[in-house]
Amino acid sequence: MKFGFLTGCLKDMTLSEKMSYAHKVGFTALDVSCWPKKNSRDFSGSDIDVENLTDSDIKKIKLDQKKYNIEFSSLAYYDNMLCPDPDKRKEFADHLIAVIKAASALGTPLVGCFVGKDQTKSLTENFDEYEELFTKFVKFAEENNVKLMIENCPMPGWQKDGLPATISYSPELWDEMFRRIPSESIGLNFDPSHLDWLHIDYLQAMRDYKDRIFHIDAKDMIVDEKKFAYYGIFGKKLNREQPEDLGFWTPVIPGLGDINWSEFYNVMQEIGFDDCFSIEHEDRRFAANNAEVEKGLEYSFNHLNPIIKNFN
Repeated sequence: MKFGFLTGCLKDMTLSEKMSYAHKVGFTALDVSCWPKKNSRDFSGSDIDVENLTDSDIKKIKLDQKKYNIEFSSLAYYDNMLCPDPDKRKEFADHLIAVIKAASALGTPLVGCFVGKDQTKSLTENFDEYEELFTKFVKFAEENNVKLMIENCPMPGWQKDGLPATISYSPELWDEMFRRIPSESIGLNFDPSHLDWLHIDYLQAMRDYKDRIFHIDAKDMIVDEKKFAYYGIFGKKLNREQPEDLGFWTPVIPGLGDINWSEFYNVMQEIGFDDCFSIEHEDRRFAANNAEVEKGLEYSFNHLNPIIKNFN
């Protein structure tokens, strides 16, 4: 099993430096952040300039991968592909195409993205647009020997009221996604932390969607049930500290939250998952600088690696 992390958490470091760090710690894979060079997204990064990728860039990256014994589990680009602004939607789509091309050139098997949502339209209309747009994305990915995977985050920070801003966050919606596009080249970047705060049984979801899980994000979550009882399912509405602050859940590094990772690994073994397990570091307590981020990554590595070794 490949074990890595999403690279955007480390700032002001080259991709080569991140590979060197990953190798030093003991990671064997990286989920490489590939947002545009100019973007304002939180938790993003641009470790490969996919829109200007040259043959010499590709050669250098592959040499570094060999030097540090690092595979790329995925190239990651998560934006609102159903954005209501047509200019932004085209910009996001064009960049996703560039990420797919880069993944193909680098021999990376997966590209991670969001579906998103057009908040001005109904859910049915959103799925109609998803079907039209993602059928094209999936076809292009297949032509380039790449698969697309959708992360199951609701993205409440994209809406002022904190309601879901994607149409891909629950088993109900996954069924519709895969009904509309049944291709085996589209699946899930499965993140249990989001299911946890949504009060969805993530262990059962792993079993039910085992054939659609291409990649797993190792991210943890603290859910405060007393605050949940106070704010309710739609979350905090007043005095939010940041866009995704719903009051009752907090993302944390694996090992410091509610998820029993040993139990989680038992189900991974049960379903035969043997692809990439990748830490997504969004713990604000370990985010002041790269030294703090590294503390978080290494804590999680030390927490999870013995479990991985035990089951391999």
